[in-house]
Amino acid sequence: MRTFLQVLSEDERAQVPDRSLRILDKTGVRVDTDRGRQALGEVGARVDESTKIVCCPRALVGESLELAPKEFTLGARRKGWDLHMNPGDCTLLADGEAIYVLDSETGDRRLGTPAHWLVATRLIDALDEIGVYWGMVAATDRGDTVPDYVAYLRDLFGNFSKHVQDAILRPELAPRLLEVLQVVFGAKDTIRREHPLSFLLCPHSPLVIEDTPTDAYLEVVGWDITVAVMTTPTMGATGPASLISTTVLANCQMLATLVLVQAAWPGALFMYASAPGVIDPRSGRYAGGAMEVALLSAAAIQMGRFYGLPVEAAGMGSTDQQIPSIQASYEGALNGLLPTLSWPGILVGRGLLGAMTLSLEQLLIDVEVFRMCRRIHEGICTDTGDWLEDVIAAVGPSGTYIGERSTAMSVHGGEWYINRLGMHDAFEDWDAAGRPTLVEEALGMVNQMLAGPRAVAA
Repeated sequence: MRTFLQVLSEDERAQVPDRSLRILDKTGVRVDTDRGRQALGEVGARVDESTKIVCCPRALVGESLELAPKEFTLGARRKGWDLHMNPGDCTLLADGEAIYVLDSETGDRRLGTPAHWLVATRLIDALDEIGVYWGMVAATDRGDTVPDYVAYLRDLFGNFSKHVQDAILRPELAPRLLEVLQVVFGAKDTIRREHPLSFLLCPHSPLVIEDTPTDAYLEVVGWDITVAVMTTPTMGATGPASLISTTVLANCQMLATLVLVQAAWPGALFMYASAPGVIDPRSGRYAGGAMEVALLSAAAIQMGRFYGLPVEAAGMGSTDQQIPSIQASYEGALNGLLPTLSWPGILVGRGLLGAMTLSLEQLLIDVEVFRMCRRIHEGICTDTGDWLEDVIAAVGPSGTYIGERSTAMSVHGGEWYINRLGMHDAFEDWDAAGRPTLVEEALGMVNQMLAGPRAVAA
């Protein structure tokens, strides 16, 4: 039986949509995009042009939920890497937009550059556990002109062969994106069928749908480009000061954006990608390592599953620490366990320290944590051949099972998780190897993977 986690009872879970609907109907959201307000008004939302406040009746939200497909496939350039949303699989998405990069040799923190972006992109393309791209480094010296954007897309599709999730920050970039997609993947019909790219859209908390990124998404309406809506209220700052109220607020923003998306293109592919966070009450800063992040992520996954929508969630590897360390690992592991056991379709896996610094070594450690969490999710198998009553009878009292054929078969069949990182030998073996640390081992694996052959796209 697989291990599934629920942090909300059935009654608590039922209250979240009910309270969300009341807020959307009575309080509403501010919709800054003119096109968005027009589309919402045309499907029955109440629009106040003087305040830009839009209120969505319950029935309209229900109709929009009915329109959103519950299963679809995210395509990839590499053969065999299409991701089927909602059948029960889970893949990692590399966390994105780090401003800094930790220098593995000196320990110094440096501003991210296109060279750092390229190394990180090649590494996540080589990691099988990561099935979706998000730019891990926001290269600070990359230009922001249209030609710069086209060059970025060229480098992206030239160095990453699995599914790409990215944001279009300005509407004028959308036509260039569509041109590049046609060069890489083929005609519009092919793009509509294979969904090789998904669009990341982040409403502003609390209760604001911004104009520029939303208008950028509206420019690609009609191309069946999946939109992953990442709502990010931070409890105690841009979200109210309780876990359940922050969950409700995130759900409100998710549903409001869903209504807008379906109003613009009925049947648009939509992912519930809520990623609420919390502040550190001592400083007011974002607290990546807080255990409440894991609880909020698990609650968001539960709500997305309630609506039957494909779910993308955050939390994997989240930490406040600024270097790879014991703290970074235990915070990342605990923050990763709850959302993994809640089992979204896509889990945002970190590799970031303190929310802003990329560490390639920490990325490898976080991936190993995900593998272990995934094994816990797989649970205890109780198929007919797993009870081994005949083996118990044959070995009898005072025997041993280490030489039994069933033991070897179980080892190769996945009954044990075989670690790929870390020290699992005797002290003498570790001592003879020069007493390597986990970070040193992870760095060695990073260098080995980057020096290896590149994946071949179809």
